[in-house]
Amino acid sequence: MCGIVGYIGEDQAAPFLLNGLEKLEYRGYDSAGVAVYNGTSLQVAKAKGRLKVLSEMINGGRDVPGTVGIGHTRWATHGKPSDINSHPQVSDSGKFAVVHNGIIENYLALKDLMVKKGKVFVSETDTEVVAQLLEYYYKGDILEAVIKVIHKVEGSYALGIICADDPDQVVAVRKDSPLIVGLGKGENFIASDIPAILNKTRDIYRLNDNEIAVLKRDSVLVYNTDKEIVTKEPVHIDWDVSAAEKGGYQHFMAKEIMEQPKAVRDTISPRIQDGKIVLDKITLTAEQIKRFKKIYIVACGSAYHVGMIAKYVFEKFARIPVEVDVASEFRYRQPIMDDKVLVLVISQSGETADTLAALREAKNLGVRTLSIVNVVGSSIANDSDDVIYTWAGPEIAVATTKAYSTQLAVVYLLAIYFADKLGTITAEEYSSYISQLQSLPDKISEILANKEQIQYLASQFFNAKDVFFIGRNLDYAMSLEGSLKLKEISYIHSEAYAAGELKHGTISLVEDGTLVIALATQDALFDKMISNMKEVKARGAVVLGLTTKQNKKIEQVADYALYVPELCEMMLPSLAVVPLQLFAYYVASMKGCDIDKPRNLAKSVTVE
Repeated sequence: MCGIVGYIGEDQAAPFLLNGLEKLEYRGYDSAGVAVYNGTSLQVAKAKGRLKVLSEMINGGRDVPGTVGIGHTRWATHGKPSDINSHPQVSDSGKFAVVHNGIIENYLALKDLMVKKGKVFVSETDTEVVAQLLEYYYKGDILEAVIKVIHKVEGSYALGIICADDPDQVVAVRKDSPLIVGLGKGENFIASDIPAILNKTRDIYRLNDNEIAVLKRDSVLVYNTDKEIVTKEPVHIDWDVSAAEKGGYQHFMAKEIMEQPKAVRDTISPRIQDGKIVLDKITLTAEQIKRFKKIYIVACGSAYHVGMIAKYVFEKFARIPVEVDVASEFRYRQPIMDDKVLVLVISQSGETADTLAALREAKNLGVRTLSIVNVVGSSIANDSDDVIYTWAGPEIAVATTKAYSTQLAVVYLLAIYFADKLGTITAEEYSSYISQLQSLPDKISEILANKEQIQYLASQFFNAKDVFFIGRNLDYAMSLEGSLKLKEISYIHSEAYAAGELKHGTISLVEDGTLVIALATQDALFDKMISNMKEVKARGAVVLGLTTKQNKKIEQVADYALYVPELCEMMLPSLAVVPLQLFAYYVASMKGCDIDKPRNLAKSVTVE
């Protein structure tokens, strides 16, 4: 959430800042702004609403001249969306301009301190405190002032700073919020994420917590809080620029749904060698795996739904008890853990604030941690004992699709790997599971080839007011993600329920015309699901059933039916999710929703 871009070079800054912020729109925002040094002072322009409003206001950046600047897209936390609360925030005299991602938790105490020192505040934001503190501590050395400020503030932050007194540099600092430095020739950059600067450079520094970068036109120096220079190794970004572009699709979400066969193949194929699973460079030994008596899975949002499926998969394959926690609740309930516990952390961005906090809580308790993330060098990856990357490539749409599918693929790999080490599956089962895992990409492609049928079904239900998803066992876990996809991009009220719980209250909400999407892919539970479908139909529901191709019997009960190919039941969620993603996408498209940037949501949730 929120996006930061900064530039120092020979070109005009504002047009680049606008272009970079456009590449970060997926992060979620409600206002935007830029600050540029125009040769005599800092010129600030900001506006509530979409980036287009700001761009038109400053004539594509041409009305804000200057070759040093910072820009921001804000997702409101402190203070409602408004021009005044937009970033950049400026100090009392106009000397400092600051853009900020994260939350300053002790801002009220700091604000009181600055008011007593005579500073006048104009916004409701926590960020303005940083600008005022910088001005208060500045005695001619920006680096010294920044160090004093970060010793004062508590919370999470990524900061971009420019100063009218020393306009030939941009300063950046981070703690628990992502920030990168782009390395150019005669120009350098800061950004929240790679797509913002990919058209300018492929060489970056990833800043670690409490590192301060000082960017000039021809140099970048990184310091720690003791003012010592930190040696950084540049990271070269080798993915194609087109990976962060729509490539002819109307929306990034559509493109990323269609990229799933390749993404899943890229995740699986390198990790199966000579019929054996090889998991990168994880340091877990077979002896350590055998010591684990329990696995805690910690995640948020769609990653949490992956964790729900992982519980069934690990318990089936590896026979280890699994508990799944919403990350925002995990560390506040004082979980009972010891050295016989593994904490498995799942996050697409690797920067999710609640998940990162839960990981650090586990580490503080001396518990072994393993993370599944997509972004190399992210905070969660760096802080974990072991990490497995999903290699999904950049995912731009707020609603995750290919990142979710690749996380599932890693779960299967990891569960089979554990099961093999523990001896809970036979050699024949091991070989069969690997074969079925390798077939996943082609079977996902088979579903995508029939997307027109799902588009037709979406046309029948895009005006629905309420939708219920039901399932049992893995199908219930899968229904959670199907429901979330629909509600987050189409704004249709949608809920997922364990089908056996319908009679304990939920069925009272079913009335004539209510759409119920019933997942019934598990053979042992198929007849029970048929009974649940009959129950809701008896109350007037319209039922869309989703099952495997062998279960044609579903047509005797369901009003509409969708089928996925046959596969090992534990892996069927990877197939079942695809028609649900497509259904949500087409419904939202027919409703005219802003699919890639749904209201109030952000791609990377970096505040608690």
